[in-house]
Amino acid sequence: MLSIEGELERLSAQDSSETLYSVPVQPTDAPFPAGSFGNCVPTAAVGWQSSNIVPRKYAKIFASDALYDEDDEKDLGSVQSQGSVITYLISQLRIGMDLTRITLPTFILEKRSTLEMYADFLAHPDLWIAIADGATACDRMLACLRWYLSAFHASRRSDVAKKPYNPILGEVFRCCWPMQLRDALTDSSVALDPENVPVVYSDDELARSGPLPFAADDCVVFLAEQVSHHPPISAFYAEYPPSRIQVGGHIWTKSKFLGLSIGVEMVGNATVSLLDLDEDYTVTFPSAYGRNILSIPWVELGGRCTIDCPRTGFSATVEFRTKPFYGGKKDQIRAEVFAPGEKRPLLTVDGEWNGKMWARWAEGKSELFVDTKAMPIMMKRLRPREIQAVNESRKLWEEVTHNLKVGNIDAATDAKTRLEQRQRREAAARQEANEKWNPHFFSEQGNSYIYRWPLAGRIYQAPSDNITQSNNLADPLACSSMFSVLHPEKEPPTPTLPNSGAFDDLHVSGTSARSEDGGLEMGQAVLELSASESTDSELD
Repeated sequence: MLSIEGELERLSAQDSSETLYSVPVQPTDAPFPAGSFGNCVPTAAVGWQSSNIVPRKYAKIFASDALYDEDDEKDLGSVQSQGSVITYLISQLRIGMDLTRITLPTFILEKRSTLEMYADFLAHPDLWIAIADGATACDRMLACLRWYLSAFHASRRSDVAKKPYNPILGEVFRCCWPMQLRDALTDSSVALDPENVPVVYSDDELARSGPLPFAADDCVVFLAEQVSHHPPISAFYAEYPPSRIQVGGHIWTKSKFLGLSIGVEMVGNATVSLLDLDEDYTVTFPSAYGRNILSIPWVELGGRCTIDCPRTGFSATVEFRTKPFYGGKKDQIRAEVFAPGEKRPLLTVDGEWNGKMWARWAEGKSELFVDTKAMPIMMKRLRPREIQAVNESRKLWEEVTHNLKVGNIDAATDAKTRLEQRQRREAAARQEANEKWNPHFFSEQGNSYIYRWPLAGRIYQAPSDNITQSNNLADPLACSSMFSVLHPEKEPPTPTLPNSGAFDDLHVSGTSARSEDGGLEMGQAVLELSASESTDSELD
């Protein structure tokens, strides 16, 4: 860690021309109110139940992206007013230096976590779902490419490049996108023997046992967890039961100083699985570059990415082209789609990844393939922060976010520093005790992190009665370690019986068992309903 934090803070305070003031927000080192962990209690009948549970169909899940959108004018002012801070920081760096362990000035931070940024890969969930609707293998590859090319523009909310928060180890972000009901019925001319037809659980049952048990069954749901701190690795998973589609992946971010720019390599991949067709589409990610960091920084993507479907043999390459030093255009891409065994592309796509992209078929026909500027972004839906668990992103970073929004850079820096220092103490304590961090929702398998309870493992498996699924963050098993990060001087809360009629979270409990080959079999999900409902808006 560079010993320049004090100098950066001094220069930041000296250069800031904004009025600094505070609005009461629960500080990161304040005791959490009673019930913030759900007052969980184990019961013989249903496993973990938590207080203040709301019926799924009426659970309050709100669109709140607007509160986190960037204000371009304010961004421009804040970056330009901190010129001496950036100049000092650059003077302390060397070309090629790894920035992973370097604390950057707070004013360059985007007001959200990196985990939330990854959710923007599904900002057009209808395009993602459409992959499963393709009639042919070629149609499905083209649909996957169309979704992939639309997956990057939504994360760029400002003309000025800013860096999202580095997630805290164990941090989780969960959201969903409600979709219109889709016709799940299929037509078949083949009569199946009833005794050989597997039991397929309803979309509602599958949703209740999924990553967001409080979401409706006709929702695309997303969950991300920070599974490693050094190296920084985030794992994510999404599913849509009605279309039998899921995606899981992980990203290891490697940041380097490149002189007048910063490069972030996104090492990892994601696999889209079409469960009814037994097809997997594995995609890789481009690198991101923050250019012109001495003035008004901007972002571009660069690198060669691939989409492969081993079962069908179709593949695609996507080249994100960086702008030449002299001349040329920004944000250019070229994508090519290949049929099995072919070296000549059957389709070529050219254009801007944040604008229009045109497709040209091998026989000469051209058509508009994607127009991101004409595509409305579907806002994420989240639970109110008041009933989120302490390690959910918006709850965890709320003091930092609030102070950035009101322009109190000093208070935002203090709140961020407290979180980082406690994470270091937690890591030191684990090292001294020779303990390894174990992610809650993902398991490490080779070089990948796999969601523990994927849709593929829940569709056909019968309920069993042995192990409770801890899919709810109110479970103290999920929260105790994060509590020790935030409050190292305190003991984690002891589960207690909830007060009668007092419910503050929605929770699914379930049972599962180990199969003979060691795989985890999902079991019956039990939903607890509420004696009261939550408020009708998120109080951000």
